Amino acid sequence: MGRGDLTNGQWAQLESLLPRGIKPGRPQVWTRRQLIDGIRWRTRTGAPWRDVPERYGPWDRVYDLFRRWQRDGTWARILTQLQAQADAKGLITWDVNVDSTVCRAHQHAGGAAKRGISRRNRPAGSSSSRPTTASDAPGAD
Repeated sequence: MGRGDLTNGQWAQLESLLPRGIKPGRPQVWTRRQLIDGIRWRTRTGAPWRDVPERYGPWDRVYDLFRRWQRDGTWARILTQLQAQADAKGLITWDVNVDSTVCRAHQHAGGAAKRGISRRNRPAGSSSSRPTTASDAPGAD
């Protein structure tokens, strides 16, 4: 068992939430626990799927299980059930705290031109540098 792998207690709690296999036939070469530990290793490290260690099974089997359960909503269901169990035991505090020091605008957000506000300093009553109508053109009087 690796450093970040599921403990026996964690696996016992998680195993009851997993979907049941419906295909009869050959027994699996790689256990679900190994594959799930492989998924957890990959999401924890951020490494490419092809770099999943061989002790968790072939990388394509690990990826296939992850994608199948992602598409059919299994991961969302497991998360919801685990949160409900933890909340029932009083292990989750649902307080929300937003610290304004981390809410920042994008670097390009500050310099956009505003409608009706000129960025040039002009004396009041002077026309723009470019005529916009025929009556604004020089000598039109």
